[in-house]
Amino acid sequence: MTTRILTGITTTGTPHLGNYAGAIRPAIVASREANADSFYFLADYHALIKCDEPLRIQRSRLEIAATWLACGLDVNKATFYRQSDIPEIPELTWLLTCVAAKGLLNRAHAYKASVDKNVELGEDPDAGVTMGLFSYPVLMAADILMFNAHKVPVGRDQIQHVEMARDIGQRFNHLFGQGKELFTLPEAVIEEGVATLPGLDGRKMSKSYDNTIPLFGSAKQLKDAIAHIVTDSRLPGEPKDPDNSHLFTLYQAFATPAQQAEFRAELRAGLAWGEAKQRLFQLLDSELGEARERYQALIERPADLEDVLLAGAAKARKIATPFLGELREAVGLRSFREQVQVAGAGKKKAAKAARFVSFRDDDGSFRFRLLDAAGEQLLLSTAFADGKSAGQVSKRLQAGDALDIREQADGFGLWLDGELVGESPAFADATARAAAILRLREALAPQE
Repeated sequence: MTTRILTGITTTGTPHLGNYAGAIRPAIVASREANADSFYFLADYHALIKCDEPLRIQRSRLEIAATWLACGLDVNKATFYRQSDIPEIPELTWLLTCVAAKGLLNRAHAYKASVDKNVELGEDPDAGVTMGLFSYPVLMAADILMFNAHKVPVGRDQIQHVEMARDIGQRFNHLFGQGKELFTLPEAVIEEGVATLPGLDGRKMSKSYDNTIPLFGSAKQLKDAIAHIVTDSRLPGEPKDPDNSHLFTLYQAFATPAQQAEFRAELRAGLAWGEAKQRLFQLLDSELGEARERYQALIERPADLEDVLLAGAAKARKIATPFLGELREAVGLRSFREQVQVAGAGKKKAAKAARFVSFRDDDGSFRFRLLDAAGEQLLLSTAFADGKSAGQVSKRLQAGDALDIREQADGFGLWLDGELVGESPAFADATARAAAILRLREALAPQE
């Protein structure tokens, strides 16, 4: 079974060594699993909640995108995109906002922390609180539910947001699903084995503490940062305690078991702190050197990064666009062009029949989808310049015109008069594709 994994990276700063060890490296490793369907995105809408510096957000988007690619993310396997390139996300956010209970959002940790701080200072409880901050959990729910992620790797401080996404998705399913689970309910994943690195002063590495080690600075910047790691006052020749050394913890996160054992023995034998820092520098420079060169090359070619992200967005929207159409229909936002195949007398109700759903795409073109009786998409049309053209094709299909169905890649295409007019979703195997073709033929069979 394929497991869909989704992770967002807020674009408000420059990635540091702690980000790499704690999030980027394990996520890239996970994306290489045979049964993983990974979605990684730049959460630049989320960044607007925390930062009002446009240049900083723009630079951060560039740096974070370059970092993931330099570290080895395979965009042919994973779907890598910017949140702001998926217009379906804010629309879904509104649909979810309309079912999200205010009481649920009142309990969000970030909002409560702001209120508590204001009360402590004797100010209005909501002073400085924006609707972006208050509604943050709904936007995060939209990120997750849009792609029906099974698992969402998060830090412990984000577990609540995944649970809120479950609550909101469950309520939407109950109100509009008509017995069908529109949204997969996600599961938060806490990776206990992933390193939380100490910073230069021993506290958790964070830009908030100004104690970070740059991930892709120059070798000199890396060496200078390591030189500032706080150590105890034990002199060369005096035994050091590896288990209480921030420097050893950093070394341990990147070394092999054999290297760790050797370094531990040398510290206990009295290795000087200066030499120990040199060993750490050599280890990190060896690990990051090639990736640093790739990063610098990517930073110098922002247009290439743009192409990668737009390709990822197009890939993501192949899922998001038809799914949002289904959700719009579920809540009653249906096109007046919608045509429903009505069975003859004595047949089941029309609601149980296959149906066409027309919609207008973001580029102004017109499309239609054919949904089977269970509401699953059988066909997504190609783009038409006007609604009349799209309507004529769907009318011909309903009239029983001969079907020219051609298998292609993991799905099939439908042709009329030698032109492709629609394509199916991708299927897991040939059996699933054959079953879908049969449902398509049944759906388009002339009604008696």
